[in-house]
Amino acid sequence: MIESVLGVFVITGVAMFFFFAEILIRLRGLGALIGVITIGLYFSSFLSTADLILVGLGFALGLALIIADGKFVNDGILGVIGFLVVLFSVAFAAPDGIYATYSIAGVILGALSSLILIRIDALPKRAMWGKLALKEQLTSEKGYNSLNESYKELVGKTGVTESILRPTGTVKIDEQRYSAVSNGQYIEPGQHVKVVAVDGTKILVEKEGSSEV
Repeated sequence: MIESVLGVFVITGVAMFFFFAEILIRLRGLGALIGVITIGLYFSSFLSTADLILVGLGFALGLALIIADGKFVNDGILGVIGFLVVLFSVAFAAPDGIYATYSIAGVILGALSSLILIRIDALPKRAMWGKLALKEQLTSEKGYNSLNESYKELVGKTGVTESILRPTGTVKIDEQRYSAVSNGQYIEPGQHVKVVAVDGTKILVEKEGSSEV
């Protein structure tokens, strides 16, 4: 089976599915074991012993970068580099371009399939990759949207433009400077404006006395 393109697709997909499952949720080493066995079978089917060691180390390095990104850095850069190293490793081990394409497709599909697991609340997740898992709630209590909520309090207040709004510029409200946008109007500096709406950190103002919204 491993010598067919379908077999390559399946075995690399299974390997990455369990590797990522082990990284993302607590499988007590079972996912890593299945991943090592399946990817080892893939590599050993096409590589000599010397190449197997080198490519295996490259593959392990890719996984290590992915884990390091999720556990320590969490900005995605190391994770992307690690995933590219993994893709290069499986592609390098393939005997030709067609096999390489199917092996890469298997890795990508396996990883994506495993990522779906993080949405299943019953599974015990690891304390990592909060952004990827979308589990960190952007609440006021955690200080994430306190800025947005303070902006909402500006609705209905008046201020003075400090720069020309065309349509974006600077306004001064309650002795504080804010970046604001008019509703397509050009408003000269020194004009009195009123905050009519706030969308996130976007402050929409209009010239005081205007009927436009």
